[in-house]
Order: sequence, then structure tokens, then C-alpha cells
Amino acid sequence: MKAMILAAGKGTRVRPITYTMPKPMMPILQKPVMEFLLELLRQHGFDQIMVNVSHLAEEIESYFRDGQRFGVQIAYSFEGRIVEGTLVGEALGSAGGMKKIQDFYPFFDDTFVVLCGDALIDLDLTAAVKWHKSKGSIATIIMKSVPQEEVSSYGVVVTDEDNRVKAFQEKPKVDEALSTNINTGIYIFEPEVLNYIPSGGEYDIGSQLFPKLVELGAPFYAIPMDFEWVDIGKVPDYWRAIRGVLSGEIKNVQIPGQQVAPGIYTGLNVAVNWDKVDITGPVYIGGMTKIEDGAKIVGPTMIGPNCWICSGATVENSVIFEWSRLGPGARLVDKLVFGRYCVDKTGATIDVQAAALDWLITDARQTPTSQTPLERQAIAELLGTNAN
Repeated sequence: MKAMILAAGKGTRVRPITYTMPKPMMPILQKPVMEFLLELLRQHGFDQIMVNVSHLAEEIESYFRDGQRFGVQIAYSFEGRIVEGTLVGEALGSAGGMKKIQDFYPFFDDTFVVLCGDALIDLDLTAAVKWHKSKGSIATIIMKSVPQEEVSSYGVVVTDEDNRVKAFQEKPKVDEALSTNINTGIYIFEPEVLNYIPSGGEYDIGSQLFPKLVELGAPFYAIPMDFEWVDIGKVPDYWRAIRGVLSGEIKNVQIPGQQVAPGIYTGLNVAVNWDKVDITGPVYIGGMTKIEDGAKIVGPTMIGPNCWICSGATVENSVIFEWSRLGPGARLVDKLVFGRYCVDKTGATIDVQAAALDWLITDARQTPTSQTPLERQAIAELLGTNAN
């Protein structure tokens, strides 16, 4: 069976991570979120998968290649052009991406599934497709019910008593929401739905295709299903996903490595003297990471591979990507460190290189720069860190 993963977006709400990494490649404890989607599709018999790519397309293509090692077949549809020898992404929108593939050669010739490439899900796709076919639907939205107070963060789907879609509300006020069922970005389509999408331009599934189907009275349905759905649309969402896996709230993702103490997991060859560090789980530490004596780590925290946590440093409720070095006395609470960027859980970002904070956070492969004690102390006071 055939499916499509939407992977062409720039991921602007997850910057700075997506400056150098497309959103489908964002790791959930070292495993790209899109890999979990491939596993789910394969489990339910979807083994021919089209992926539309644009922003940092080569990162996705070089990792997943033809899909063979994941037990599926994958092909890619690039959206963009070459400017002075450089690939420039120009995404066509979710529906425009589908139409481009079909215009190239009719790939979608039977019921197919479309998934956004930035969510962790454990949906029973087999049951969803069976329901879709029983309705004679040409398009079905998989919905999830959320608490009333959360509806303003999502696109709300309004259906009649037969689950036929009547209307949409985009992030309505809590007291104006006509439903608590939200659009999860998981869709089941029949090939004829592509007849409603214009060729050669940008076109969106949610804001353009679906309203058109409602207007024309097409057989268009939505079904609420109970399943685990972790949307990684923004930095706080990514933060919650990592915390959820480490704390055990997210059930369908296993913590990698070996458990060396209750709630503490490590990859290969982590350099640490467990008697001289203060570590409280849940914590994951990637392979070939060095934790110096006197460091303190408080979970839920993920520290990627090849990191270096210096003596006296504190890491609490934080996510540290690979090749990060935290200097002596650095204190990171509720932070995400990605390359040269330090991000708090609201998404506010500091460029540590531009701010001359290389003594505090740098690449583990780089010799740290030195600062005078007075400079270090002044900057530390501004950041609320410990420069001693």
C-alpha cells in the first residue's frame, strides 16, 4: 500500500534546530522522528512511501535513501530549484506537493495515507482505513479529542452526527470552539481527491483543499480516535516530547542504551566516575560523552553523544545535543543546547558564539577560548550562571 510523508517545510517554529536540520530529522533520543513514522507505516502494510522534500532535502535523502534498511521503498519529490549551483527549497504546500507527484506520473492509484513528518504517533492505521472505506469517503481526517482549554492551540474540526465534516475553526477562543476534536495532520485519501487540487502552484490541505471539499459537498469525513500523538510543531513541543520519553509518559519510544542505575541510561563508552558525580534520573547520556568529577545532572535530561560536561557544571531539565561542551561551573536549567545556540523552553535563543560565550558553551571538538575572571563573572551574572 502507498503513503506519503510531508517533509518539505522549513520548520520555522523549531528554530534554531531547523537552521541545519530539517524537522523530520529531529532526534527523539538519537532516532529521527520520521523513522518512527516509517516503522508505523510498515507495521500496517504501507511499504511504498513518497516523501516530498525541500528545506535541507539532502539531510533526509542521505539518511533514509531508498528505504531498504527500514523495510520499505522510498522515493523523493524535490520542491525547489538550483540558484548559482545551490539547491533552494520552494515548498509547494501539503496539497501542492501531492499534486506535483501525481502530475509527474500517477503514483496514487488507490487508498493512501498522508502523514506530517513531525509527530510521534501510535495510531491503528488499519482500523482508520477500514472506517474510511466503510463511509465511501474520498478524504478522511484523523482527529483527536483534547481538553476544552487546549482547543485554542489547534485547528478544530466540526462534524455532524454522521461524522461528515461541516466546518473548521482555526485556533478558536475556548468559549467559541464548536468542538474539542482537532486536526492531527493525519489523512486518508482516495486518488480522486487530487482532482480538486490545481497544478503548478502552492496549495494547502487544511486551509484550501478541505474547505473546498466542504463547499462542494464531497464525501468528506473525520473520525476521532484514541491514540498517542505528540506533535513537534514548536520548541516547547519538542521539549515535552523528550521529557515524555524519559519519564515514561510516551509509551511507544524506548530509551536507547543500557540502564546503569535506576532511571539513568547511557550509550557506549561514557567516561564518568559514578562515585564523584551527582546524577538524578531520568537521564540519558549518549556514547563517548565525558562527565567530569563534580558535575551535577538532574532529570529529565538528555545529553547527546560526544559531549563534555566539565567539573562543577549543572544540567537540569535540559536537552543537550551532540558535540556540546559545557564549561566549568556552567549552570543550565530548562535549556536546550544545539550547536552554537542556547534556547530556553519558551523558544528564546542566545547565539553563544556571537555573544562571546565560548568559554561557557562550545563545540566539544574545539579548544575552549579563555576569558579573564572579570569578564567571565560579568557575563555569568547576566545569564544567572556560575563562573567559578
